Amino acid sequence: MKTIYFFITVLIFTTTIRAQQFVDKAVIEYEVSTNLKKTMSNDSWDEMMKDNLSDLKISYFNYTFEDNKSIFKFDRWNPKTRVPKYYKEVDEENIWYFDFTSGTMNMQKQIVGTNFVIADSIPKIEWKITNENREIAGYNCRKAVGKIMDDVYVFAFYTDDITISGGPCSISGLPGMILGLTIPRLYTSYIATKVDVTFANAADIKPIAAKKTYDFVGLKTLIEEKTKEWFSYGEDKEENKRQKNMFLWNAFL
Repeated sequence: MKTIYFFITVLIFTTTIRAQQFVDKAVIEYEVSTNLKKTMSNDSWDEMMKDNLSDLKISYFNYTFEDNKSIFKFDRWNPKTRVPKYYKEVDEENIWYFDFTSGTMNMQKQIVGTNFVIADSIPKIEWKITNENREIAGYNCRKAVGKIMDDVYVFAFYTDDITISGGPCSISGLPGMILGLTIPRLYTSYIATKVDVTFANAADIKPIAAKKTYDFVGLKTLIEEKTKEWFSYGEDKEENKRQKNMFLWNAFL
């Protein structure tokens, strides 16, 4: 009987030790899904294009982190995704680098066929943590609701078992890693499919090199000036406003 009690005690102790292990470096794979058709306008050109698109644009991104630094970038397409090449190029070119120790970031975003690099402080997000929980990629996650770009709500599930305060794209600032993220106004979701704690290549985690960089305010001013006539066509002013907002949100997410 003492032997049985001994093994039970060892099992409980081992389980507790494992539960207390925190992840400070890893590669996290995300499946990124966007309902592309819902992002498109109701003009005749877009209506014709919808017939040739898959319902969802699905891709996979990797979030690599170590030493409180991270990089998030494209890995591959889901073979069922059927969209024009110019829709894919944006995802393939975009890269996000964060240094949480210094509180700085830079990211490469393709905007209308041109790659821009933003170098600035990590954006502050207003978060409200809830009591809702969900398991993602084997980790217990807690739900939080955030607001970005003044009025865009995001819904995140984070785990404090992964110590970095990061997440997909430029979403961060929770007491742990975001493994699930939904942005309803962009019809997009990010869900971690696996966490590989056996591999993290610190050499890959580095800022994007660029001859010219912008801060958020400077690039937003430039883009709004260049595109001020783009969303003034037709009679549907509300749709024009929606399309302009989605364009800017995607540019700076």
